[in-house]
Amino acid sequence: MKIGFDAKRAVQNFTGLGNYSRYVIEALLHFDDKNSYDTYSPKRVVSKQFSNITNSYNNITEHYPNTWFGRKFPTFWRTWNIWHDIDADNIDIYHGLSNELPLSIKHCQHTKSVLTMHDLIYLRLPQCYTFLDRKLYNFKYKRSCKNADLIIAVSECTKRDIVELYGIDAKKIEVIYQGCDPSFAQKSSDEKKAEVKHLYNLPDKYVLSVGSIEERKNALSLVKTLPLLPTDIHIVLVGKHTKYTNRIIEWAEKNSLSQRLHILNKVSFVDLPTVYQMCQTFVYPSVYEGFGIPIVEALNSQVPVVAATGSCLEEAGGPNSIYVAPNDVDAIYRAITQTFDVSTRNKMIEAGIEWAKRFSQKELAAQTIACYQRLLTQQ
Repeated sequence: MKIGFDAKRAVQNFTGLGNYSRYVIEALLHFDDKNSYDTYSPKRVVSKQFSNITNSYNNITEHYPNTWFGRKFPTFWRTWNIWHDIDADNIDIYHGLSNELPLSIKHCQHTKSVLTMHDLIYLRLPQCYTFLDRKLYNFKYKRSCKNADLIIAVSECTKRDIVELYGIDAKKIEVIYQGCDPSFAQKSSDEKKAEVKHLYNLPDKYVLSVGSIEERKNALSLVKTLPLLPTDIHIVLVGKHTKYTNRIIEWAEKNSLSQRLHILNKVSFVDLPTVYQMCQTFVYPSVYEGFGIPIVEALNSQVPVVAATGSCLEEAGGPNSIYVAPNDVDAIYRAITQTFDVSTRNKMIEAGIEWAKRFSQKELAAQTIACYQRLLTQQ
């Protein structure tokens, strides 16, 4: 097979959708040497993360707009004109990795299309998005779902949302879980821990949460447990700052708790596994998610997990993590303190390691290739 990818996020983004895109591409390249892969991106961007992948394998080819018009109007090329390139390159499967396909994908006579859908949060929590963003997402994502020959949902929760909110036949949707970078399962040395602790001025004992610090992620509910927790326990938030971050800082200042709150905006990816491994407990109080990769990162880091009910986080954390209502501060506090018990903690860690095994690159690659093959045999 000749597989094409929408690689815009793989080349240009360095968080969620970019990480997912690179993860899938690398998984297929690593575990499949029978097929060839072509990536399509509207712009050339210096990307060490993406270059590390493309330079490591021989069966991958990068494509960018090759006409003046395409280079001048890259968004138009990606949305409309790209089908000419896909046809010319004899692509068998074109896979949109980040919620969308070219609006012209049906013009490709001999190419089957696959779409990965991560979530429909903008419909579940419209208050977290601007009016224009909601309209744009709904137009692009709904049309992509209808045009796709097959949809890959990153969780059962996302699959249910696609069926309910977009009216897509469930038979057209496969659930394939994403894993996390293998580095999270590699134990950091004592020297590395000391280096990272000093670099980021981390406290001796802390509860950790990772993800953009925005209202939907609900970190304030976690921070409000500080008056209840033992005074030697701090809270560390790792993620992009937003206006919501200021609300958290103001609350901590008002309650004289700023010394126990640490907000880290720029943590190097090579240091992040160590930040996980040194925490007491990982808490993910997000109101709604498509899957919850930070939970998988925590399980691989051998850390007990507390997460919120209401979306898909039970799928990521498994039956031995603890789940509470996202806005119930007292319940979050009680769940955190449960993880301090040595026996409970050890059981959660052991079960978490076992649960995390299902989220592997090898498994993702095998399931994705099976989807491609099934599509082509349906022709």
